[in-house]
Amino acid sequence: MFISHQLKQKNIAEYLIYMWQVEDLIRANGCDIERIKRCVVDNYPSLSDEQRDELSQWYEDLIEMMRREEVMQQGHLQINKNIIVWLTDLHLQLMASSKFPYYNAAYYKALPFIVELRAKGADKEKPELETCFDALYGILLLRLQKKEISEETKKAQESITALLSMLSTYYIEDKKGELEL
Repeated sequence: MFISHQLKQKNIAEYLIYMWQVEDLIRANGCDIERIKRCVVDNYPSLSDEQRDELSQWYEDLIEMMRREEVMQQGHLQINKNIIVWLTDLHLQLMASSKFPYYNAAYYKALPFIVELRAKGADKEKPELETCFDALYGILLLRLQKKEISEETKKAQESITALLSMLSTYYIEDKKGELEL
């Protein structure tokens, strides 16, 4: 929870990937709050009792949202889907503006990888940015499994990361009211 709050303030892309990990962590623990307390919350020895209760409540709230939204097996919470919507809206505004040539260049550099990912079976109805996040999350999972990442995948990751990093920076500026489109 504390990590999520910091990430949401500093880097919305990292926050979203973190929240997808949290969704998977909850699923891996059978959406069982007692198991999460034992396997996750109790592994933070530096937390006070109050912080431990707050973290447990955060997980419990997420579990309840997952139940209500019927994403206990797969899919993403609406709060996380909303981030994709907001980022897509901002992305489209940045692309339409002549004030952000570096962002446009980053997008066109990543575009061949996005097109390739979508051609390989990604849901073509998904926003392009969600395809980008899916790719980065997939690479993260491969790394956690200590699987080899091809050079082509590394190039895709580099381009997509650069695009999402710029978008995250603009997102924070926009939230602060400092972005002039």
